[in-house]
Amino acid sequence: MGKYFKPLRRKDRALKEDEALEILAKSNYGVLCVFDGNYPYGIPVNYVYEDGFIYIHSAKEGHKIESIKSFDRVCFTVVGSSQVMENEFSTKYESVVVFGRADILHDEQVIPALRKLAQKYSPRYTNEAERIIQDSFKDVAVIRIKIEHVQGKANR
Repeated sequence: MGKYFKPLRRKDRALKEDEALEILAKSNYGVLCVFDGNYPYGIPVNYVYEDGFIYIHSAKEGHKIESIKSFDRVCFTVVGSSQVMENEFSTKYESVVVFGRADILHDEQVIPALRKLAQKYSPRYTNEAERIIQDSFKDVAVIRIKIEHVQGKANR
């Protein structure tokens, strides 16, 4: 578990790591949480997960980029599905929380991640996406999160 990561309180709702990673892979958006030294900052983002890394498209400047430059520890959360159960005063859900270290990719480093993002979000437009990637890759950054710890939780 490590000194930074606390166990889930509701162990009966804990998911196995492979289940959590499956939810992470199939979900469409998540919330990236960074710390700028004053307040935590969470921002909803599109992303792609592959082989222990999360990739997030970003402008080269801004709050999240500056925060990562000063403090590379981040948290990333996704909700795979949810359904309010009114008559049961409960919610069915599945969620994943990831802790990791972020770095910022620039220039040619961003191309493979942009291709992965295009494949996930626009798979029918691969040729057009490649043209856009080649025309704009120098103008964008990609945040890459190396996963150090992942926890999944569900009430099914």
